[in-house]
Amino acid sequence: MYLQKLSLVNFKNITSQSFDFQEKINCFVGNNGVGKTNVLDAIYYLSFAKSYFNSVAGQNIKHGESFFMVEGDYFLNDRNEKMVCSLKKGQKKVLKRNGKNYEKFSEHIGQLPLVIISPADRDLVTEGSDTRRKFIDGVIAQQNKKYLQDLLAYNKVLSQRNALLKYFAANRTFDALNLNVYNEQLATYGSSIYEVRKDFLESFIPIFNEKYTIISGDNERVDLVYKSQLHDFSIEDLLQKSLDKDRMVQYTTAGIHKDDLSFNIGEYPIKKFGSQGQQKSYLIALKFAQFEFIKQQSKVTPILLLDDIFDKLDESRVLQIIDLVNNDEFGQIFVTDTHKDRTESILKQSDKSYEIFEL
Repeated sequence: MYLQKLSLVNFKNITSQSFDFQEKINCFVGNNGVGKTNVLDAIYYLSFAKSYFNSVAGQNIKHGESFFMVEGDYFLNDRNEKMVCSLKKGQKKVLKRNGKNYEKFSEHIGQLPLVIISPADRDLVTEGSDTRRKFIDGVIAQQNKKYLQDLLAYNKVLSQRNALLKYFAANRTFDALNLNVYNEQLATYGSSIYEVRKDFLESFIPIFNEKYTIISGDNERVDLVYKSQLHDFSIEDLLQKSLDKDRMVQYTTAGIHKDDLSFNIGEYPIKKFGSQGQQKSYLIALKFAQFEFIKQQSKVTPILLLDDIFDKLDESRVLQIIDLVNNDEFGQIFVTDTHKDRTESILKQSDKSYEIFEL
């Protein structure tokens, strides 16, 4: 699979622009603020019908305009495919494949597999558990439709249970039977989600460790640990144990929505004890492992977006990444950098065809 052509109209800071791409490596170079990352985000949009960087869809429309449109021509499974994602102010977003509208965007997830590595990924280290759960869910959901549906259903029931707890508190009442209806649904969906997450991480963690070893030159040991309340208790038991607390705080304090990943270097949290370069290497290894996992599951080589990844890495780590990229396991790659000379120097060490676009 590869993206042959991309056309943008009123997307972020881009008024109108088209690109014809190489099948292997495509680079966007230029000063900060010219729109390099926005081009990558447009490619991301065509795979996920949303921005990687801004969850408010309307804010992706160029200032002073009333709509945006992102259009991509792909070569997939020996045929041409056209994807269009557009949004008009005050209307719903539209996603079309070969001229046909998607009713549910979730039906499209996984059709054009893609992995992005960006400075924004640092949130995985610095932010709360919600960010790391979204990472797990995003990897699994690209290939497992039932998991995505269970997750949507779980979150809907969770919201309903929280609303009921608030109602109980506001009206100084309690109805155990009513609450139990939601408990049973949370247990059904949550147990299924937990088992899928556990199985996923059992196969994902060894891939991650292998990628980090390569990037770091085998200089340090890292660990990735799945933390879940369900390791020790069933959801039914957790909800029963936390009932008094839930009634007091008026929301559900136990369940798979509290799962987390622990990122460690040696035996210590990488957030506190890892250098910037080590943290960046950790995140790149995480995303390369995501790439490998999706490729194994989907039998399609994902598109890889590398946004400003060479910054804050020493030369040896950059060379290790280039060695990885040179491997035939990768397909089409898009790279951004502020330094054209650096990019060209790095790419000349690759044996792949490449194109540089100056923005």
